[in-house]
Amino acid sequence: MNWNGILIGVASFLIIGIFHPIVIKGEYYFSKRIWPIFLVLGLVFLGISLLVENALGASLLGVLGCSCLWSIGELKEQEDRVKKGWFPRNEKRKDYPF
Repeated sequence: MNWNGILIGVASFLIIGIFHPIVIKGEYYFSKRIWPIFLVLGLVFLGISLLVENALGASLLGVLGCSCLWSIGELKEQEDRVKKGWFPRNEKRKDYPF
C-alpha cells in the first residue's frame, strides 16, 4: 500500500490551515507590508523542493512554498476584511490607510 497520497493530502490541509492564522496575525501586527517575507520564503521552499529527491518531501515543500506565495494575496484580502470590520483592527498601529 502507498500512503503518500493520503499523507500529502493531510499535510496540505494542515499547512493551509496553519497559514490562515499566520496571515491574520501578520496583518494585525505588521500590516500587509510583510509580503516580501512570504515571497522569499515561498521561493526558497519551492527551490528546495526541486532539490529534494524524496517525492513526499518535495511535495510537502512545494505545498509549503505555494502556501507562502498564496499568502501574499491573502494579506491584501485580510486588510480588506479588517476594513469591513470582520476582524479587529490593531489600535496600536498607526499606519492604517483607513
